[in-house]
Amino acid sequence: MANHDLVLRGGRVIDGTGAAGFSADIAIDGERITAVTGLPRGSGRRELDVAGLVVAPGFIDVHTHDDRALFVSSDMSAKVSQGVTTVVTGNCGISLAPLTLTRAPPPPLDLIGDERDYCFGRFADYLGALDAHPPALNAACLVGHSSLRVGCMRELDRPASEPEIDAMRARLAEGLEAGAVGLSTGLWYAPANAAPKSEIVALAELLRPAGAVYTTHMRDEAEHVLDSLEESFAVGREADVPVVISHHKVIGKANFGRTRETLPRLRKAVAEQRIGLDAYPYVASSTVLRAFMVPRALKVLVTWSKSRPEMAGRYLREIAAEWKVSEAEACERLQPAGAVYWTMDEADVRRVLAFEHTMVGSDGLPHDLHPHPRLWGTFPRVLGHYCREVGLFPLEEAVRRMTGLPAQRFGLTNRGRIAPGAYADVCVFDPDRVIDRATFEQPATPAAGIAHVLVNGTLVWQDGAHTGARPGRALRRQAMQQEHAA
Repeated sequence: MANHDLVLRGGRVIDGTGAAGFSADIAIDGERITAVTGLPRGSGRRELDVAGLVVAPGFIDVHTHDDRALFVSSDMSAKVSQGVTTVVTGNCGISLAPLTLTRAPPPPLDLIGDERDYCFGRFADYLGALDAHPPALNAACLVGHSSLRVGCMRELDRPASEPEIDAMRARLAEGLEAGAVGLSTGLWYAPANAAPKSEIVALAELLRPAGAVYTTHMRDEAEHVLDSLEESFAVGREADVPVVISHHKVIGKANFGRTRETLPRLRKAVAEQRIGLDAYPYVASSTVLRAFMVPRALKVLVTWSKSRPEMAGRYLREIAAEWKVSEAEACERLQPAGAVYWTMDEADVRRVLAFEHTMVGSDGLPHDLHPHPRLWGTFPRVLGHYCREVGLFPLEEAVRRMTGLPAQRFGLTNRGRIAPGAYADVCVFDPDRVIDRATFEQPATPAAGIAHVLVNGTLVWQDGAHTGARPGRALRRQAMQQEHAA
């Protein structure tokens, strides 16, 4: 007798805990997993044969800039095609809310939208808009420190005054009350670089009673990377909050190999306080185009330019040669613009990925005309290249870094695992075929080997195509905390 909505039959379950995989059928009713066991044939009103495939929790992309994409690309194909079922937005100090603008946003806020997109004066308004127009996947949302600064300060090249800090605290408090999962900073960027540690601590102190998290694009990932790690740890200690180091790396040829210094320091900090980190599986980064970054990079690819949009997808060196100017002059002519920078060493990338506390985050920029391939390829690249081909870790460990570990760090109750009672966020993939196919030349190419993706019990990706369903939701921190306590 068919008594389950859906049964995934005969797959190898990798449950997100890091435990060894096992064979089982998965029963799904409504939005929850209701059984993980052997089930009689015909138990499901619909059954999918997944023999030979892995059934894993849907992947959690802990580092995204999808704030606006959730509305304008609500099918979220770049993510669900990889098996991602939840994104964490508002990273690097940049969030679409709470902020309204009547002028062009200063970089890097322009990475996620124009002034018309910054139309949510309250964080509750932003989350309410997600409720009204659900995307294909779930979103847990951070409040960006740079967005707070832009909304509360006239000049950004100085520390905030006490009244300005009070104004930022009020906006952050409203965001936390609305359901934000934490606060992010982007201290490397101009809108926040002048903020001293004391300003960050004054805001982060609001996170502890809320049970929220602090994430940071540190002040420096090059020569002063160790100092920046220490500052990040100090914020966590002084505010007594968990810290996540965003996209951990060391950049610039002079710093190649320095993960041999940073990872032992991170290991020590993890033993002393609540510290996490994420990384993406590429040697190239992507952000706004800045002339001072160019000498540090082996090469630079333009991803967008508002003044010369036809240059997206071309290398800066070629553009400068064509214009018969220096690369610095070409940078100025292209502004405002974004770029991919080849600034990392493969050995460093592998060391960070292999570090047992590292989560996976794409850091993709969905609005770039010619995006970094991490937007479409991050999670299958970890599974196919770094896990299967390079052998950095077993498959069970790769899945844990993408599911159970981030769910724990961000308080995503009953997500990130395959177990009765968990939400049916599920990725079914072929462990022998899964691989990224997005390249720097063709970045918007879906991965291979992702068979089925379910969000809250509904299929959103199947047989290489989007189903059209949009069952995602805004994940509010208080609701998840209440469910955890129940």
